[in-house]
Amino acid sequence: MNRRDFSTAVALALTSALTLGAAQAADLPANKGKEKCYGVSLAGQNDCAAGPGTSCAGTSKTDYQGNAWKLVPKGTCTTIRTPRGNGSLVPIARAKAAR
Repeated sequence: MNRRDFSTAVALALTSALTLGAAQAADLPANKGKEKCYGVSLAGQNDCAAGPGTSCAGTSKTDYQGNAWKLVPKGTCTTIRTPRGNGSLVPIARAKAAR
């Protein structure tokens, strides 16, 4: 295995580990009774999943980013109001906010 192949293998392994970790975050005992709520976190304050080019927690680029989630108490997500609409249990396709 040459250096490039090794680097590629390591990168794929790390990506897989991060993806599995993000998928299981809501299943941790400390997170029992909570659910993922998309579109409610401020920039850099998401718990995970912030779309392409980001790794995980704290990587959202804009306030209320539709593909970034925050753990909230179960049953409260869709009642959370933001300047860009209510929270969602699934990722939200949003146009970029005007600055």
